[in-house]
Amino acid sequence: MTDLRPLPSGRHQLTREEVVSSQRARMLKAMRESMLERGYAGTSVTDIVRRAGVSRETFYQQFASKQVCFVQGLDEAIDLLAALLDAARDPRLQPLERFRVLLRTYLRALAAEPARARFFLIEVYAAGPEAVARRMAIQRRFAAEIGDIFEARTDDDTFACVTLVAAVAQLVTAHLMADDLDGLVALEEPLTRMAERLLTVSSRG
Repeated sequence: MTDLRPLPSGRHQLTREEVVSSQRARMLKAMRESMLERGYAGTSVTDIVRRAGVSRETFYQQFASKQVCFVQGLDEAIDLLAALLDAARDPRLQPLERFRVLLRTYLRALAAEPARARFFLIEVYAAGPEAVARRMAIQRRFAAEIGDIFEARTDDDTFACVTLVAAVAQLVTAHLMADDLDGLVALEEPLTRMAERLLTVSSRG
């Protein structure tokens, strides 16, 4: 994990790569935190560099614009989420329990880092089509993962998985906007029951 503390002043033993990595991580974190308070439109490069403790020159050495910074931060969030979902796989479990573990991992990861979650699920829509396309790609991956779990074979099965993921995204977003993290985590049980009904009915035709 990258150290997010400001770098020591004066001479130090860090390599150039370590310095750049630290600055990048701090700028991405500063961007998420600023957008949690101000939203995408209200966050400026000045806000980001002030929070990160770096210069504007440093920012533009790594990011061509605020939007580029956002998209790269979104890619980081997607990679982290994908790694969590991969870690939640356990083929020894029955399909419904595998879904429950996947969902629990997702919900708790979002609740643990609300700034990253809001960045990923809410502010993305203000950042332009490229950012939204990346956001939708992870949603499709989540739907495909659920399809694998429940062995979706028909168009109806696939549509049920897509519908379920859309419902998850909508409900999670509503709880994030209300700053209701306990309610966010508590979605595990009703969404698992919904998956059981929806996907069982779909698979039976």
